Amino acid sequence: MSWLILVVSALFEAVWATALSRLTSWTDFGAIALLVGGMTVSLAGLAWAMREIPVGTAYAVWVGIGAATTAGYAWHSGAQPFSIVQAFLILGIVACVIGLRLTQ
Repeated sequence: MSWLILVVSALFEAVWATALSRLTSWTDFGAIALLVGGMTVSLAGLAWAMREIPVGTAYAVWVGIGAATTAGYAWHSGAQPFSIVQAFLILGIVACVIGLRLTQ
């Protein structure tokens, strides 16, 4: 169950990172709500998962999934141009996350 919570919390890391990138002013309450809500869920899930998963592994997986999801969303939405080199490197991050899971 801790691994599922970790993955979900990592997806919420992508939510708050994307909301942060779209924040235009401190009166943009929709983006602020996504930012704070995403951070809350993301960090609470990470904290919960670290009860059973070692901190180094949990944090590396959380960051890796969050980074890969954020980049994928940025490509999909057009906020960032797609690059085959970047995609290859992101796949390397995903492979490392899978490797961490398999060794845990």
